[in-house]
Amino acid sequence: MALNRRSFLSVELTEHPAPIRPPWSREADMARCTGCAACVEACPEAILLMERGLPQVAFGRGECSFCGACAEACPEPVFDLTRPAFAQVAAVGAGCLTLGGVACMACADICPEAAIRLRPRIGGPAVPELAASRCTGCGACVAICPADAVGMQEREAADA
Repeated sequence: MALNRRSFLSVELTEHPAPIRPPWSREADMARCTGCAACVEACPEAILLMERGLPQVAFGRGECSFCGACAEACPEPVFDLTRPAFAQVAAVGAGCLTLGGVACMACADICPEAAIRLRPRIGGPAVPELAASRCTGCGACVAICPADAVGMQEREAADA
């Protein structure tokens, strides 16, 4: 990443991943968001927060229950309940404990859709594998991972 003057002076020294927007909304929908934070206040899971005037999901706080409270509370046409809730799916990264020889089944155990399965391997603990077609993007696996090795990626990248 090239370090420009603005980034240097604002202490933005690392690239930030694209924020995950509330369920049933996408980045393009945020142009209609007024930043009122009604969706944040309505979220019973407390996983929504306002960042730079727009709502985003913080899966480190917990999972989305798909209750729809955020969409109901929003006074603007930001949410579209006819599409899949999230454009992202889970992704298990290189920091996964099982890759280091430590047995861990937290992500597979917590996944409500059984999208993460453990593939046995010779000489070590089973390794998590994601079935992207089953993943709803709820984030349960992100919050539970003791190594912070589970994140989210765009669904299209997972399907490729």
